[in-house]
Amino acid sequence: QVQLVESGGGLVQAGGSLRLSCVASENIFFFNSMGWYRQGPGKQRELVASISLGGSISYVDSVDGRFIISRDTGLNTINLQMNSLKPEDTGVYFCNAKMLRSDYWGQGTKVTVPS
Repeated sequence: QVQLVESGGGLVQAGGSLRLSCVASENIFFFNSMGWYRQGPGKQRELVASISLGGSISYVDSVDGRFIISRDTGLNTINLQMNSLKPEDTGVYFCNAKMLRSDYWGQGTKVTVPS
């Protein structure tokens, strides 16, 4: 069973930075894509950033230019560097990995940016 373990969430003031990490129990090249989703209070879960097996990267418009997704294949890890954080970035951030018809999720890590 694939396991994804996130870390790095916390409370940060607006304008600050956080770095999230997700460690996979499998070689990350096993997955078609990996990414970060978030679910804000009272909101639906949305895709924030993703990176494909081939290295293609995409961001939701609201974080483009502020967040950077990266991967470390030697550590089976993907990271999300979050800069210039805003209160609307508050939520639980989930690591996701897709393989064929399967979706795998981490337990989530909470990010709070007070207004």
